[in-house]
Amino acid sequence: MEKKIIILGAGESGTGAALLAKAKGYDVFVSDFGTIADQFKIQLERDEIAYEEQRHSEHKILSADLIIKSPGIPDTATIIQAIQAKGIEMIDELAFGARFTTGKIIAITGTNGKTTTTLLTYHLLKEAGLKVGLGGNVGKSMARQLVSNDYDWWVLEISSFQIDYKADLKPCIAVLLNITPDHLDRYDYKLDNYIASKFSLFEHMESSDNIILYGDDPIIKERLATQHIRANIIKIAVDQFSGLDSYVNEAIVIKHNNTEEAFELNLLPLKGRHNQINAMASIFSATLAGIKAATIKDSLPNFKNAQHRMELISNIHGVDFINDSKATNVDAVYYALDAFTRPVIWIVGGVDKGNDYELLEAVNHNVKAIICLGKDNEKIKAFYRDKFAIVEETQSMEEAVRISYKLAKDREVVLLSPACASFDLFKNYEDRGNQFRMAVQLLAREVALKSLSAS
Repeated sequence: MEKKIIILGAGESGTGAALLAKAKGYDVFVSDFGTIADQFKIQLERDEIAYEEQRHSEHKILSADLIIKSPGIPDTATIIQAIQAKGIEMIDELAFGARFTTGKIIAITGTNGKTTTTLLTYHLLKEAGLKVGLGGNVGKSMARQLVSNDYDWWVLEISSFQIDYKADLKPCIAVLLNITPDHLDRYDYKLDNYIASKFSLFEHMESSDNIILYGDDPIIKERLATQHIRANIIKIAVDQFSGLDSYVNEAIVIKHNNTEEAFELNLLPLKGRHNQINAMASIFSATLAGIKAATIKDSLPNFKNAQHRMELISNIHGVDFINDSKATNVDAVYYALDAFTRPVIWIVGGVDKGNDYELLEAVNHNVKAIICLGKDNEKIKAFYRDKFAIVEETQSMEEAVRISYKLAKDREVVLLSPACASFDLFKNYEDRGNQFRMAVQLLAREVALKSLSAS
């Protein structure tokens, strides 16, 4: 008798899991409480996978032998509570995919910096000629790729929601970049629950495995003092101190197997102290994967980061326009502002996530003016109106870009780094970033035409 697998959620991860389960001979049914996108419906129908949308049929779902859950579905959902009450095994797409790979897994997590570190690590392994796959919260789902191809290495960006349903997922290399309060609504508003989720990634790792940690993160340091971990721990940080495995001292220094290797900072196409940390984690991961330092040095300058992450859109008459729309919490904005020594016109706002703007005091000296972009800017305005002479407000991205350009001078920066979710004015952070890009490109064309007509 075929094992019955129910997939909850028919996005990229859910559809990928369904395709892999069908390919492996399981009886598969997909259930989505929302509307399934046409592209995924076509794929499910092509493989003759039954599905439902805009509902969860409890009698069907509770007949499953195994549930594969979308990370976006909270534990408070009625169907999840019913599944848990019945004791049906429930895992994530990555945990399911890991059952069908013979490759080694590099799992990368943290509140901020996951995507950049994942993409850079993948880049370094691929450029070195390794057979490597990319998955998790970036690119195509691991499960989808495993339908037709396995890799010797998998580089996975993994969120706390995915870790919570990791089952027996066992990385040979795990990276924990940082922990700051985020998504606490999913963890009973208890930071300790969120910390426990991140650290549970290491649960099945053994002494032959390696964990790369940001050793200067106060939350990570405190948890390490009480956490039993079998795997080998590697500590990285920006500042050098005794016993560190990697640090920055005019170059990124990696210490491994009684050798020391320096990677010049000018090799990095990434700005900011936070990206030095991300690069350290990626370089150390590549080193542990057996890649030589010379090969890593050759590959670093060719890396291009994902869109919406400290992305230079254009330079208009000496003013840099930077798209950091992915910065949806205060910690991410801290690192963005810290990356600049030049004056910054900061575009901020959206759906507030309980932000504490006092955490930005150390980097606010870079800010020349604030443009509040959102439907409800009262909290931001109330906090900053007495701190800066210029606090503007708009609900239009195009207007925000034009106001910023009027305020900026040569060699200054216009930075979209919202510290908030995007759903008040935009579909998502990608839509927000894309509208910023279009507004900047339109402004650049207008400025160029004026310059031509003036000459």
